[in-house]
Amino acid sequence: MPELPEMETYKSFLQQLISGQKITGVMINREKSINVPTEQFISFVSHQTIKSIRRRAKSLIFELQNGSCLLLHLMLGGRMFYGREEDRPDRTVQVQLSFGDHQLYFIGLRLGYLHFVSPEMIQQEFQDIGPEPLDSNFSLHAFQAIMKNKRGGLKTTLLNQEVIAGIGNRYSDEILWQAQLLPDRKINELNPEDIVRLYESIRTILQQGIQQGGYMDQPLFKGDNKTGGYEMYVHSRSGEKCRRCHSMIAMKEISSRKTYFCQNCQH
Repeated sequence: MPELPEMETYKSFLQQLISGQKITGVMINREKSINVPTEQFISFVSHQTIKSIRRRAKSLIFELQNGSCLLLHLMLGGRMFYGREEDRPDRTVQVQLSFGDHQLYFIGLRLGYLHFVSPEMIQQEFQDIGPEPLDSNFSLHAFQAIMKNKRGGLKTTLLNQEVIAGIGNRYSDEILWQAQLLPDRKINELNPEDIVRLYESIRTILQQGIQQGGYMDQPLFKGDNKTGGYEMYVHSRSGEKCRRCHSMIAMKEISSRKTYFCQNCQH
């Protein structure tokens, strides 16, 4: 599932590609991927200009000229591609937005969605979502306050979107490896130095993920050489050697999630 770095990469590219552009056509191949009847969705969205694109947690918000928005969550298996018809991937497209002779294809939206919503609905959607970990207001002091009364496991807490926004299964493993903390450690067992190291790791790994284009290996457009440049340190690398201490990377299930870590240098 795309997490914060992947959605931030998409956002940055789409701002360059379609911000300020008018939607000249809409095609819906799967009505379950949208939240209103097909005819209404097409009527609401057609001929609207994309005013801006922003990210919140693992979602993208396309702000339209009339003040309404398109809310995108790719969920598991979802992706996008922007280009001409002849460059389109050989995959089933659930939703397609046209911008002249270029299209933005929404692919793999079996669990994901593209919803037409009002600004009020956007506010309601994210009212229980935690702070953005790369926001300037997400200081060490703010993080310490969040962690102060938490007692759950590290992995489970990082996955909780009500605690911190945008971190999922992959980057939680990467963050805990960088911080040298085991994923099943309890937060109330951490010392102040552990908390500082965890905070710094969250910022470092997510920034690194963005700078390297996230982990998804399918390009957003023809000639896209950035998307998918991030190489995982531990996630999905069980049986391989840890890059730090050269011990074997292990895997176990935590909260029904496959979790990867180094038993030697994570404590």
